[in-house]
Amino acid sequence: MRRLLPSLVCLMLAVAACGGNPGGSGGDGPIKVGLIISLTGNYTPLGSEDKKAVELAVEQVNAQGGLLGRKVELVTRDDKTAPDQGIVAYNQIKGEIDALIGPVFSNSALAVEPLAQRDKMPYLSLAPAQEQVEPIKSYIFVTPALSSMYAERYLQYIQAQGIKTIAVAWDSKSAYSVSGHKSMVALAPKYNVTIAVDEPYETTNSDFSAMFQHVRDSAAEALVFWGSGAPGVTAAKQYVASGLKTPLFLTASQASKLWLEPMGSAAEGMTVQSAIGVVGEYLPAGKQKQVIEQMATPYQQKHGYPPPQFAQDGYSASLLLFEAIRKANSTDKTKIQQALESMDLITPNGRFRYSPTDHSGLSPEFISVNTVKNGKFVPTEWAMEQLTKTVTASG
Repeated sequence: MRRLLPSLVCLMLAVAACGGNPGGSGGDGPIKVGLIISLTGNYTPLGSEDKKAVELAVEQVNAQGGLLGRKVELVTRDDKTAPDQGIVAYNQIKGEIDALIGPVFSNSALAVEPLAQRDKMPYLSLAPAQEQVEPIKSYIFVTPALSSMYAERYLQYIQAQGIKTIAVAWDSKSAYSVSGHKSMVALAPKYNVTIAVDEPYETTNSDFSAMFQHVRDSAAEALVFWGSGAPGVTAAKQYVASGLKTPLFLTASQASKLWLEPMGSAAEGMTVQSAIGVVGEYLPAGKQKQVIEQMATPYQQKHGYPPPQFAQDGYSASLLLFEAIRKANSTDKTKIQQALESMDLITPNGRFRYSPTDHSGLSPEFISVNTVKNGKFVPTEWAMEQLTKTVTASG
């Protein structure tokens, strides 16, 4: 029996080693980053762009020697644009990853969030819903500008244009849209703006004629449309066909070729918000433009078109996570979380300043308000003036 003990001990150690590290990759192997995004379902166009951008960021960091002397490896899962599938995806990979990026679908992101917080998993969300970071959850960070920031930026622009009365349409089944609408209603008095038409719709809606008639019958001087995916194209096309003269303002979910291409020439002159990175070519020279070009140039070369809104989010999340791992000098999850809370980094989405009381890190000043000209998003004169001030001040 005594002779068997050393062998049994060795066997037990070997089994433990084969079992892996339930808390992440560990050791000298690759640093594993989880990526949960929509590769099927309604948000496939958004998720596929995030995936391309994160893959580019991983390629670039690995070409420079990786992080902490180790390669970075992506562990990707599809949430199928469904919150329950986001939970399934997370549970599949949580034991092997060091940190998590995604999902892009706000409803999925909100479903995954409590699990990541419970497991103390550093989590950089690609969804802009406000509820993710209000109140603060220590391990949850958001990469896109929040819905409230997009709402406030539009209200700043609306006020600058002398518009006093607006109509607001919003998708009652989308957490992003619901959050944006709620913020716009709350902030409108601050900018002396009255909401004359407040019109909910559902993601599956295919006929917006009644909505346009309500706007036509009102005193609204602009229509702000909150929506992602198919409704953004459907509503914009029907808007043109309706002959409605009230200007249509679309949010950053439409700042992509995925909206521009099906719209074609009908998009000309429409107003669309975007992250600063979408209009990087129009910015003055400096660090912000350099970081945008670091992504935009190889992305364009690889895919044949400029990186859209969603790609900006994925790449920015990657840069933030990589820098946090460098600062932590470790893949220890608590150290990564602490590094994120002291982050000050310029990304294609703008300058992030996370803190223990701010897990969104951005401000509305890094959002552009654009018009469509010759099939491209071009900053309005107002936005160009604002963005120039912002990037000059941020270095």
